[in-house]
Parts: sequence; structure tokens; C-alpha cells
Amino acid sequence: AQHNDMPFEDLKSLLDLVAVSTACDIVPVIGENRVLCQLGLERLNHKPRPGIRAMLEMANVKRALDVTDLVFILGPRINAAGRIEHGQQAVELLLAADMAQAEELGKRVDRSNTERQGLDKEITAQALEMIEQDPVSREAFSTVLFDPSWHKGVIGIVASRLIEQHYRPTIVLTESQGKVAGSARSVKGFDVYKAIEACAHLVDQFGGHMYAAGLTMQKENVQAFKEAFEAEVARTILPEQCIPEEDVDVEIDLGLITPSFLNAVAHMAPFGPGNMKPVFLTRGLQADASTSRVVGDGHLKLAVRQDTSQPYIDAIAFRQAQHMELLRSGEAFSMLYTVEWNEWNGRRSIQLNVKDIKPGTKGLLVEERARQEEAELEDHS
Repeated sequence: AQHNDMPFEDLKSLLDLVAVSTACDIVPVIGENRVLCQLGLERLNHKPRPGIRAMLEMANVKRALDVTDLVFILGPRINAAGRIEHGQQAVELLLAADMAQAEELGKRVDRSNTERQGLDKEITAQALEMIEQDPVSREAFSTVLFDPSWHKGVIGIVASRLIEQHYRPTIVLTESQGKVAGSARSVKGFDVYKAIEACAHLVDQFGGHMYAAGLTMQKENVQAFKEAFEAEVARTILPEQCIPEEDVDVEIDLGLITPSFLNAVAHMAPFGPGNMKPVFLTRGLQADASTSRVVGDGHLKLAVRQDTSQPYIDAIAFRQAQHMELLRSGEAFSMLYTVEWNEWNGRRSIQLNVKDIKPGTKGLLVEERARQEEAELEDHS
């Protein structure tokens, strides 16, 4: 702006796009980025442009937005256009001058996102089945899977999904324009780019960084690459890098979680890379077995309390339906979570966003969700 003699007032209308791009590109929300995100969120919440309004209406979102919403509601729709059809659709949507145009473009982008979600789910299921059917793959230090029919636009998302079930460096390959194209994702502390570099003689092109990379190769090299990559990972990965874990900010009693507590946490927003939401640990919890249930695509809705004198607090555990048996057993458990407001049908209530659950009250080993989000957000659903 300074170089082009543009007055700052003329740039205010672009702050919403600055916030969206900062959030979806996983830029650290610190320093000037923190200020720009905050100003952008204020504009999004008070005067959203037609294209963003259209996407929010499609997603049935009527509450105030935060950085997480930009990443998980707007980001997937913007990305889906380029993955399924053409990125120009998303550009036209964001630049739409009126709601009629925005609504029409928004429907197309939303259809692309729905198609992308279906492909993501279908291909992930196929990939997990491939691992389960192969004893060697089940016990390997890495995952490398190839299917020429898989859609190139979602293989990065699928790689991230596989790490949720099989925690290890993962590469998903498909056929594209006569070559094999792949997307790699890694686990905390392991440099997947260097591991691919060690197999460069089998690869045509590759690029990326420590936690995510893309590559192409000839079809006849797939098996040799799979073996070479597995050997390199087995040689270099450390034992502690094979165990998913996440830092806990503080252990607290559930009774501390009140509206005032949430308001105090909110003063630290906007949250994002470099300023993540505080993660809390509480032990000795019990769930209301009568209301615990699986909803949506394997998500777990539950209500928890620490002793019988306390009211239950609602919680949501995304893609963690495997804990249902524990909740119904009545056994005490430990839980790792962040806190948030949940707004639904005009009602505002406290909600815990569950990172992991483990039986008992002595120690907690948890899924490493924050790292995975950073690795996959460029193509998250």
C-alpha cells in the first residue's frame, strides 16, 4: 500500500480476505498477523462480503466467526473448487459484487465441497482396508499406498486421515497425466521431505517441507519407492516419534469451567498457529451414559462431570466414536480438551472440544491433533 500510495482506508475492505488467507495458510497468529486477523474477523462478523455471506448461509452458520471457523468452514469450500473443478470459481465467489451472483457461485462451490467430502470418505475407507488386508503394511514404519483410480485432489487429505489411524509417515499415490502423483504427510518431529530426498533416484520431481510434500514418479518405480521409503523411515525415525502425543497446558478441575473462565480464555484470541487454544487435562471424569451417542461421521457427543455434586458439561469428540464403549461402561477416565461456546438454535452453552480420552485417572497419552491440523489444513475438510 505504501509503495502504491494507497490510503489505509481503502485497504480496510480487504482485511476479511487477509484474515481468511492467514488462517487457511496456517500462518502463525502472532505479532502483526494477530492484529490483522483480529481486524479481519471484526469485518467478517459485521460486514461480510457477498461471497463469504453465501458460504456461511450454505453452512448454516449464524454466529460470530473465529479463526477456527475460517479454517474449517470457509477454507474447505474455497479449496474444494480447485480440487474438484477449477480454482477460478472460488476467486469469482470472493469477488462477487452482489448476493444473487454470490449465491449462484456459492452453490457450485458447495457442490464441489460435498463431492470432495464424499471422495475423501470413500478413498480413506479403501486405503484403510488395503492396510488391514496386508500384514506387512500393518506392521510397517511407514504407509505408502497406490491406486490409479483415486482422485488427485483429495489424496493429501486422505494421507492426513490415515495418520489418525496409523500414526506414521504416510504417502498416498494415484495416477495423473500418465505419471504417478503423490502427497506425503508426516508425524511430529520426522522430516518426510528428507526421507523422500533419500529416495530421489526413484522420483521424477518432489517438493515440500518437513511435514508435507508432493511428488511424481514413473509407475514402474512405485514398488521400489515403497520399499526404499520404508527402509529410510525405519532407519531414521526415533522411537518417540512413533508415539502420538500432545502437550498439556494445565491440569484443572472441571468445576473451574464457568462462563467467566471462558470469557477469560477468549481474551487470548484470536487463536491459531503460534497461539493455539490452551489445552486442559482433567482426570476422574464420568460420562452421562444415557445421553452419550455417536453423531455424523463418527463424532461423539457426550456430557461429563467430575463428581456427583456438579452438573454435566456438554462435550464433542470429533472422529472419536471408538470411545463409546468406555463411556457406557461407567469407568472413570481422563480427558484432554479445549473450551468453547456452542451456539445452537439461539442457545449459548459451554462445550468441551475433546482431544483425547483415556481410561483411568493416572496418566494420559493423547492423539497429536494440533500437528496434524497444521499439516492438513491447506486441504482440510
